[in-house]
Amino acid sequence: MLHQLIQWVTALANHKIIVIGDVILDEYVYGNPTRMSREAPIPVLEFESRRLIPGGAANPATNIVAMGSQALQVGLIGEDEAGVNLRKVLDKDGVDTSGLFSDATRPTTLKSRMMAQMGLRFPQQIARMDTLSRKPVNTQISTQIQAWVLQHLHTTDAILFSDYHGGLITSDLVNTLRSQTNGAVLTADAQGNLEKYTGFTLVKCNADDAQTYLGRDLDTDENFAKAACELFVQLQLKGGMVITRGSDGATLAQSGISAQHCPAPTVSDVYDTVGAGDTAIAVMTLALVAGTSYRDAVMLANTASGLVVRRFGNYTPTPEELTQALQAWE
Repeated sequence: MLHQLIQWVTALANHKIIVIGDVILDEYVYGNPTRMSREAPIPVLEFESRRLIPGGAANPATNIVAMGSQALQVGLIGEDEAGVNLRKVLDKDGVDTSGLFSDATRPTTLKSRMMAQMGLRFPQQIARMDTLSRKPVNTQISTQIQAWVLQHLHTTDAILFSDYHGGLITSDLVNTLRSQTNGAVLTADAQGNLEKYTGFTLVKCNADDAQTYLGRDLDTDENFAKAACELFVQLQLKGGMVITRGSDGATLAQSGISAQHCPAPTVSDVYDTVGAGDTAIAVMTLALVAGTSYRDAVMLANTASGLVVRRFGNYTPTPEELTQALQAWE
């Protein structure tokens, strides 16, 4: 089984994927805590370094490129420093940013994290400040985004929707693109907004989102299996419904067969779960385009996500790292 997965790793390369969703710039500001403030019961940090990472829907795009494929980023940024920086880091990572549109009336979504660097210990997050807009996306810009995707649709292998509830992915946009795909692979990291993705190839959500959507607790493999099958039917999916469960792996529902539990490799040194879901949907999408089974796609994604949680912040595993992780698991 794992030997077969190892053979699939190289097949994740040389594909072209449109990634559409709410792009975010993740900022990490590191400082050394030197004393307690006299103004409030908080530590005072002396600045050491600053790190900028593509986040939100930009993270699956960088994962796709890291696996050797091409990612066309579609999203909305502001005409501000954060927008300039996000475009720069995406360009540096090799992501095609021609589908990034700007709106001077709203800020680029920015998540700024203050990190206390304490000697040899792992940095600790002590505060986070988010800059964002909750107003609806400008109709004219939404139309331009839709036109851009339709223009590039027939030269790509799949469309990946990464929904961070930022307002870009509306039901109208999804409906229009779905009607124009002509059988192309459509995947979504729904993060709770499941009903928008009816008729897709594959939809992924985590355990908490599945529980909230269905209105009941899920605490056993049997409960997760029933939930995944229920969601598969409700959403009229063409391929699979995946509920990710952290260290417990993932549950996969498909048509005509029993729901399957897909285990994850044991990871003892978990530092940060940020970005694991983005890596999972990116790898699943590439695997399905490559021709793997749905179970193999989920197993590859579980392994890749296990590499992400061992690092701090969004991390994009390489094919070599994924292969080594599968060999170690075997």
